[in-house]
Amino acid sequence: MPTSFPTRFAHAATGLALCTLGLTPGLAQTKPTAANTLTVQVNKPGAPVSPIMYGLFFEDINFAADGGLYPELVKNKSFEIQGQHFIGWNAIRGGAGLQTYTVVSDKPISATNNHFARLTAAQASPDAGFINEGFRGMGVKEGGEYTFSVYLRRGPGSVGGLNVTLEEEGRRGAGPEAAASGRVLAQTKITGLTGEWKKYTAVLKSAGTASHARLKLTLDGAGTLDIDVVSLFPKDTYKNRENGLRTDLVQLLKDMQPGFLRFPGGCIVEGRTLSERYQWKETIGDVAARVPLVNRWNMEFKHRSTPDYYQSFGLGFYEYFQLSEDIGAEPVPILNVGMACQFNSSELAPVTSSTATGGPSANEQHNHADDPTLDTFIQDALDLIEFANGPASSPWGAKRVAMGHPAPFNLKYIGIGNEQWGPQYLERYEPFMKAVKAKYPKMNIVSSAGPSPDGELFDKASKRLRELKAEVIDEHYYAKPEWFRENVGRYDNYPTTGTKIFAGEYAAQTVAIGSPDNKNSWDAAISEAAFMTGLERNADKVVMASYAPLFAHVDAWQWTPDMIWFDNLKSYGTPNYYVQKLYAVNKGTTMLPVQRAGNAKNGQDNLFSSAVADDKTGEIIVKLVNYSPEARPVTINLQGVKKLGKAGRATVLASSDLNAVNTLDQPMNVAPKDEPFKVSSSNVTYTLAPNSFTVLRIPGKR
Repeated sequence: MPTSFPTRFAHAATGLALCTLGLTPGLAQTKPTAANTLTVQVNKPGAPVSPIMYGLFFEDINFAADGGLYPELVKNKSFEIQGQHFIGWNAIRGGAGLQTYTVVSDKPISATNNHFARLTAAQASPDAGFINEGFRGMGVKEGGEYTFSVYLRRGPGSVGGLNVTLEEEGRRGAGPEAAASGRVLAQTKITGLTGEWKKYTAVLKSAGTASHARLKLTLDGAGTLDIDVVSLFPKDTYKNRENGLRTDLVQLLKDMQPGFLRFPGGCIVEGRTLSERYQWKETIGDVAARVPLVNRWNMEFKHRSTPDYYQSFGLGFYEYFQLSEDIGAEPVPILNVGMACQFNSSELAPVTSSTATGGPSANEQHNHADDPTLDTFIQDALDLIEFANGPASSPWGAKRVAMGHPAPFNLKYIGIGNEQWGPQYLERYEPFMKAVKAKYPKMNIVSSAGPSPDGELFDKASKRLRELKAEVIDEHYYAKPEWFRENVGRYDNYPTTGTKIFAGEYAAQTVAIGSPDNKNSWDAAISEAAFMTGLERNADKVVMASYAPLFAHVDAWQWTPDMIWFDNLKSYGTPNYYVQKLYAVNKGTTMLPVQRAGNAKNGQDNLFSSAVADDKTGEIIVKLVNYSPEARPVTINLQGVKKLGKAGRATVLASSDLNAVNTLDQPMNVAPKDEPFKVSSSNVTYTLAPNSFTVLRIPGKR
C-alpha cells in the first residue's frame, strides 16, 4: 500500500575505508578477531538467486504519477473532475476580465470526455481568461520546448483566437481568482477558429528556468469560446515519446537495474469504495478520452489533506507495460479481487455461482461498474493478460497493437488483491486463481498475506495459500529500524519448497507508521540493508523484494518515508535508494552460504553478511553491514574458490551520522563510493567503515 493507519502493526560514513592484509589508512590498525571471521562456502553453492529478486513498487501516492513521473504540466486538462470541474484553474483577477466562465456539456468532444469550459468576454481585454496552476506549479527549463495543444470551438461573438502565455508564477490571488502578473517565458497565439471542435497545437520554447511557472489562456476579442483537453507537455521525455515519462525519474529507475515493476499499487488498486477502484480498461486508448478519478490518498491523512489530488490516467496500463520494457523489468500488475480498501469501506463484490464453478462464462460476464460481481474482476484479469500477451487477432491484443506495440509484452505475473486479509479475501482469491489458471496455466500468481507481518490473520492466510499452492505470497512490513535488524533471520525457518515469498512492501519508519515526521535517514537505510542480507541468504525462499513507496513530490506528499524525492525540476535518490540499487546491481546468480566463526548468527554483534556468486562475471560478491560506530576488521575465507584474481572492487555506503539524509541541495550526502582493493589470497582481510554497508566484488570462480 502503504496503509492508512499508524496502528497497523499494533497487533503484531562519511568516508570510505579500505583494508588489505589488515592495513587501512585513517583507521586503527586493529587485527580481525575470530568472531569477525566469515567463511563463504564457494564450493557449496546454495539456491539460484531469482533473476527478478530486487524490483520496484509503484503507487500513485505523493504525486508519483500526475505531477511526477507523468510530466503533463496542466492539471485537470479536460474539466472532467466531478463536482470540481475547475480544480487547477483560476480566473484572472483585474481589468475587464471574463463575463462568465462555466463548465457545460453541450455537444462535447466525445461521450467519455463530455465536459468542457465555456468562456465569454463582454469586451476585448488582456485579462479575459484564466490560469492553470499545474501540479504545485509547472517546472520549465530555459531552452526547453513544450508542446501546447487544445481543442477549441468558437461561439457567438468575434473571438479571433486564443492567447497562450507561459509565465513564472506571480502573486497569488485570494479565492477563485489569480493575479495576472508574472515573468513571461513563452507566448503564442492560436488562430483559425471554427464553429466545430478542432485540435490546435503549438510549441512553446521557454526563455528561462522556473520551478513554479503557470499557463495563462486569454481570449483575443469579445464573445464566447469553448475549450477542452488543454495540454502542455515537455518534448524532453524518456525516449522522446509523445506521451512519454519524465526523463530524470525514469533514469533513476533504470539505473537500479530492477528485476520487476509492480503497478498500480497499493491501496490505489482497491479504492475507498469499489466505484473508486482502479480499473485498467479506463486507462488505455486515447489519452484525451481517459476519465479522471479521485485519488484515494487525497483526504486520507488530515495532516496532509490534498483535495486536488486526482488520477488523470495519462500514465495508464499501456504506458506501464512500456516503462517495464524500457527499464528491463518484469511487469507485475496487481488487480482488485472484488474488495474495496479494508481500512475504508470494506465494500465487497458478491461471489456468484458462476465464479464458484470456475469463472464467468461468455453469457454470464457481468461488467456493470455500479454493481460488479466477482465475475467482473476475474474477467478484467483475463482481459488484461490478453491485452499484454494476446495476438493482434484477439480483441484485447488488437487494442495493444492499435496503441503502437505489435509484439506481446510477455506478461508472466499477476497479483490477485493488494494486501487484503481475512476469510473474505480467501473466498475470493480461490475462484479467481482457478479461473486464471484454467485459461493461463503458466501464469505466476502473487497472493496476499495481508498488511501485517505476523498475527492470527497472517498465519491463517499463509497456511491456506500454501495449501492452494500459490506461487508467491506477498508479505508487507513497515516498522522501526531496529525491527529490521532484529528480524534478519525472519525467513531462516520458512519452508524451502513450494510457495515462495515476495517482500512486496517494506520501509523502516524512523518515528512511527504513518507519521509525517519519518525521515529517509541513514539509520533507516542501513537497517534495511542489514535485513536484506537475510533475504539474500534465503534465496531458496524469497524471490522478490521491493521498497515502498517509490516516489514523493517535496511539495505534495502524503506519506513518508519514500525512496525517490523530486520537485518540478530536480530529483534525488535517498540513502534507501542506494541500498536498494547496490543490492539490485550486485544480485549475482547463486547464493553462497556464509558462516561466522563460533557459529555466530547473522547480525550478532551488529555484523550482517550475505554472499552470492556472479557466474556471468566470474566474481564472488560479499555484502557486509557494520552497524557500529567503530571500524571493524573482518576476514573473509573464500572456501574452495578457483582462479582467484588479484584486484577487487569495494563499494561503500556510509555515514558517521545515522540521522544523515539526502536533499535536493545535497543529493549525494550519503551515496556510494568505489575503490579498488588488493586480493592476495583466499583469506581476504578488509576493514569495514563505521556505520557502513559495503559490497565487495572479488574476482574468483566457483
